[in-house]
Amino acid sequence: MSNYYTYDMINMYNAYRSPSTVHCKNTGLVNYYVRYLVQKVISVFEFINIPETWAINYFQYVLICRGYIGILRTDEFGVIPQECGLGGFNVFYQPKFITVANPLLTGIKQPEIGTECEVIKMQPDYGSIMDLVSTYADLMALCLESAGVNLLNSKLSYVFAAGNKTQAESFKKMFDKIASGEPAAFVDKNLFNEDGSRNWDVFFQNLKQNYVASDILDDMKTLEDQFNTAIGIPNANTQKRERLITDEVNANNIDTESKISLWLETMRGDMRRVNNMFGLDLDVRYRFADRMEVIDE
Repeated sequence: MSNYYTYDMINMYNAYRSPSTVHCKNTGLVNYYVRYLVQKVISVFEFINIPETWAINYFQYVLICRGYIGILRTDEFGVIPQECGLGGFNVFYQPKFITVANPLLTGIKQPEIGTECEVIKMQPDYGSIMDLVSTYADLMALCLESAGVNLLNSKLSYVFAAGNKTQAESFKKMFDKIASGEPAAFVDKNLFNEDGSRNWDVFFQNLKQNYVASDILDDMKTLEDQFNTAIGIPNANTQKRERLITDEVNANNIDTESKISLWLETMRGDMRRVNNMFGLDLDVRYRFADRMEVIDE
């Protein structure tokens, strides 16, 4: 499937008209979270009565990641969904026809929307949710990258300053014994001065003061809760505290329901037109309707 909606392509497209924003350097980690969050969005919807001849994963990913998908009748495969482009406009500046570029389909030029084909869109503006996904994927990747660096830095707890190579090797053996769990470590007397004072210097790192990985992981949880709220997955989206009142949870429920209600309304309206044109019975439901108050008829 095309990767026009991915983080790097969006950035390349927009870079010439606005300054490039700061992104995580670990693009592999960003791609992981993009895939993770896209699957979360898809999990919110339960598509009903999809024909068995349709590839449901193709239908879901094109609709969610592209923002819309064309439904048309073909001589070769009957009524099928297709990734498409939009063209023309009517008196309300709505797209007038679609363009399908599929080498397996012949004889399809530019079918007119409403008479020869229909378009199912996720949002009223024909936009996808990839801007939302990419934003949170980048933030979460930055957090996890920072947590990893902090955990790595926290492993360095002691620095020994030895006078020579022999002393350094003695320190290594002593540390290996301690790190392996031995109850006692015996060192060479050369590590001490003649008066019995130690012959080394130790640098102690304040690990607790520098350890922020737990705070970063809490921030990641907050980011994911915000994303869940945006796409309609029930959550409290509040930091744990003793006096969390019911009104605060209810207010978050309204945030959670707002977009998903709009998306369902948009997709169902388009599906009704598809059903009327092609004799299908497509529908989409909110998977968490039993936990929220979203209208799901």
